[in-house]
Amino acid sequence: MNIVFMGTPEFAVASLQAVLEAGHRVLAVVTQPDRPKGRKRELTPPPVKVEALKHGLPVLQPEKLRKSDELQQIINLKPDLIVTAAYGQILPKSLLEAPAYGCINVHASLLPRYRGGAPIHYAVMNGDEVAGVTIMYMAEGLDTGDMISKIEVPITDEDTTGTMFHKLSLAGAQLLQRTLPLFEQGPVAGEPQAESEATYAGNIRREDERIDWSRDARSLFNHIRGLNPFPGAFTTWNGQVFKVWAAASPGPAAAAGSQNAREDGTVPGTVLQLSEQGIEVAVGGGSLWLTQVQPAGKKAMPASEFARGGTLRTGTVLGGEPHDAE
Repeated sequence: MNIVFMGTPEFAVASLQAVLEAGHRVLAVVTQPDRPKGRKRELTPPPVKVEALKHGLPVLQPEKLRKSDELQQIINLKPDLIVTAAYGQILPKSLLEAPAYGCINVHASLLPRYRGGAPIHYAVMNGDEVAGVTIMYMAEGLDTGDMISKIEVPITDEDTTGTMFHKLSLAGAQLLQRTLPLFEQGPVAGEPQAESEATYAGNIRREDERIDWSRDARSLFNHIRGLNPFPGAFTTWNGQVFKVWAAASPGPAAAAGSQNAREDGTVPGTVLQLSEQGIEVAVGGGSLWLTQVQPAGKKAMPASEFARGGTLRTGTVLGGEPHDAE
């Protein structure tokens, strides 16, 4: 088949590779423009562009696809199929209707659960035991199109959003390899999504990153690993942002339901212990051991190393508004 591939981050690279390995002709790769990155703000190409150039594929990078000259260029290619994976822009109706067999999307959730831009974050943050990938037809709504195929991937306590991005990227590529042959005889029938079961996973906002110490240990553990490696969960210490990158698993016993229920009267967020195990903090109904932290202006470090520094003391209450924006 003649295919146009649209994707941007590392998650989408495996899907592009799957299309190429299946022997299809990629007419063009559409991705986001190069962006400044790092402290030096060097202009950096997105991972999908890097992969496309390795294979000598034409690359289009419109800032806004809907109002670009590139939109008509893509339509003029007359692809049999458009494949998208985390492209990052909404496709206009004219493009959705252009391919002979439609536009399909590799979406990192088990639809209709977690429509939107941050499905992996929310699956981990909510403590789900299973995540997955759905290949679906693209429609004008947000991830509302008919579903074609699915694959499930377990989430363990050792997983973070970062590890799940990698696992789901590979799973999505495998699913795409199994799904593309279905289109070689023409359009494929899809299964409509149950609107009553739909949930949304909007992009992570600053307020979503803040740690609420009154929550139970289990939900806070999920919250912290769900924001690792980006953008990171945070609290405050001495009026400055204090990031928490990892915590020790509290086990299934510390389940939701104990929220705000500290019988000893200790204020949630109080530092209880500092040891080689890390930093023990009082939370709703129990405590949580922080294992990797990042004070303002410093690099991430083991919490035990920070505890040895002696600047944080037991009895300190973490939280509150930062004096300065990060």
